[in-house]
Amino acid sequence: MNPALGRNSVSDLAVLADPTRHRVYSLLAASDRAMARDAVAAAIGLPRSTAALHLERLVEAGLLKAEHRRLTGRSGPCAGRPAKLYSAASVELLASIPERHYELAADLLAGAADVADRDGVSMREALAGEARTAGAVIGAAAGTLDEALTMCGYSPVSDGVGGTVLANCPFHALASRHTDLVCGANLELVRGIARGAGDDRQPELVTPGAPGAGSCCVALRPATPG
Repeated sequence: MNPALGRNSVSDLAVLADPTRHRVYSLLAASDRAMARDAVAAAIGLPRSTAALHLERLVEAGLLKAEHRRLTGRSGPCAGRPAKLYSAASVELLASIPERHYELAADLLAGAADVADRDGVSMREALAGEARTAGAVIGAAAGTLDEALTMCGYSPVSDGVGGTVLANCPFHALASRHTDLVCGANLELVRGIARGAGDDRQPELVTPGAPGAGSCCVALRPATPG
């Protein structure tokens, strides 16, 4: 996988795979002002210490920015300590979840191009490897397959018999133009996610060559007994 991943990429999705952390980020991305950790904790219903941990993790990842400011507007030795305030570094990531993740696709394609040039393999083979590796990172960070699929924009829905269909393709426009390549990458990404999450459901192509109206060409079969 390309080690220099940009914003809105695998690393960002892994950070936001935690649902509480995602709520903290969503709150600040939707806010028109910076917020102190006490305000964030109260808005989401978290202990102050828990909110602080998530806020600092998001700052470390570059998804939030922090500043120190006196809220009273006073200055001088009696004005009190400045408060630490948090705001979203960018709202672009929030705007792309869960429907489309084209920058994730760009990261995968760029990493695959590097591998293909370096190792002399086909772009298709390199992309499959990049997608599997990225999926494993996201699946392990999310902890469950359905949570990871949701974070990536796939909108998983039970088929009623132990399997899962994916109601949304996060790379829909690309899949419409480069169907075989992108559907293959979708399959390998979901395989990697399942492996990273430790889930035995089996991804397979169900509509290769004919992506639906926004739905994904990949579905997951129930785990095989034994």
